[in-house]
Amino acid sequence: MSGKIRNQRTFLLRNHIEPNENTLRELKEMATRADECESMETLLGLEGNAARLYFGAFSGLLKTETGEELPPMFRLDFMGRNRRPPRDAVNALLSLGYSLLVKDLTIACYAAGFDPMLGFYHQPGFGRPALALDLMEPFRPLIVDSAVITAINTRMVSGRDFICAGGGVALTAQGRKGFYRA
Repeated sequence: MSGKIRNQRTFLLRNHIEPNENTLRELKEMATRADECESMETLLGLEGNAARLYFGAFSGLLKTETGEELPPMFRLDFMGRNRRPPRDAVNALLSLGYSLLVKDLTIACYAAGFDPMLGFYHQPGFGRPALALDLMEPFRPLIVDSAVITAINTRMVSGRDFICAGGGVALTAQGRKGFYRA
């Protein structure tokens, strides 16, 4: 988990418009504490606090759209992490990206002869690839979050590339093409 927290901190340092020094300091401390952690409960707490800080600063990574008026759920600004289903455009991109990454890591586990359903940090559950989810953690900011900010900041996706579906927000076919390019 310390790798994920370190990567989140590095990602903010490299991509944030003006990273908050307290956030960076706290993430660094949490990464160190995660290395020395001896209980799952403490590790879960550290990971949760690090995610709160990281996603609290995530909006500073995005160049938000100006101009045309879009419904709030289609605007490419970030108000906080939500999922199952994602209720806005940025969370729809994050959720899709994380799903694709866990699928690739599940396949990699099978290819290496590992059971992707038996994890360490993530607890096993029916149809839940716990090991793939464990392996995904340090790569989330490096792969998915990077693709999301690239897709938004270079306008590979726009607010018009989203629809309301199943109580949440999803990408249109054209939007998925743009995101996959990113």
